[in-house]
Amino acid sequence: MPSPDQPSLRPSTLHLPAGAWTTVLDCLCAHFPAISRDVWLERMARGRVLDAQGEPIRADHPYRVGLRVHYFREVPAEPTIPFEEAILHLDEHLLVADKPHFLSVMPAGAYVEQTLLARLVRRTGNADLVPLHRIDRHTAGLVLFSCSPQTRGRYQAMFRERAIDKRYEALAAPLPELQFPLLRETRFEAGEPFFRMREAPGVPNTCTRIEVIDKRAEHWLYGLEPVTGKKHQLRVHMAALGAPILNDPFYPEVSCAEGEPDDYSKPLKLLARGLKFSDPLTGEPRCFESRLSL
Repeated sequence: MPSPDQPSLRPSTLHLPAGAWTTVLDCLCAHFPAISRDVWLERMARGRVLDAQGEPIRADHPYRVGLRVHYFREVPAEPTIPFEEAILHLDEHLLVADKPHFLSVMPAGAYVEQTLLARLVRRTGNADLVPLHRIDRHTAGLVLFSCSPQTRGRYQAMFRERAIDKRYEALAAPLPELQFPLLRETRFEAGEPFFRMREAPGVPNTCTRIEVIDKRAEHWLYGLEPVTGKKHQLRVHMAALGAPILNDPFYPEVSCAEGEPDDYSKPLKLLARGLKFSDPLTGEPRCFESRLSL
């Protein structure tokens, strides 16, 4: 099991491109200009840059085109996310986790070790864990992981073939002028800034079923069932209806600057509530419910 002071994730791999470099170090510095030569030297000194056989690469290791180099991505002073995940189910094939708000599923940006994947690898000691789907960092709730490379493809196929039912809940403004349940079918394209999506004219490529679960005093509790799985789909669809999800920092307008610290007092009120499917290995019906609430 990975020790607390060592990175828990599998290393990234780079096949060295063609070039006129003398050493592997020279190539890495050119390929990753945002990482200084001193940082690469320090990583090599700690044995965090490896060859194909898992042996440490020294600073004077000769460059060769196509050489396979493994390295561990590191983020200095990585922020700690002060919320805990929970494991709801674990067997030899599947792990089901309840992810808190603000925790990324996979390494991205300023987060490597403070991610759901890294935490679960540390807790279980299983470096073969792979998420079968993802939810936004701002969204809480269920995430399904494959525990075994031998059966992973069978479970991944469920998502490709839309053979899994996903249910979400969200808090947003009332929409008394609309009839529910309703289907929101629109076309998505990349928006501005780069991390946003937007609706655009054209043939729909997204579909969400929306119903009202509870009409509360200030906000309604909505049930959302994504038929398709586009980035930010539920957030964009709710904002387009005139009821952006409560505390959404991206829709309908960006309300926080990139890199600005999270406001933990205002989590996005979106929860991946349920997952339901027939197990592709046994045919057994499986149903999981988040224990979190909005």
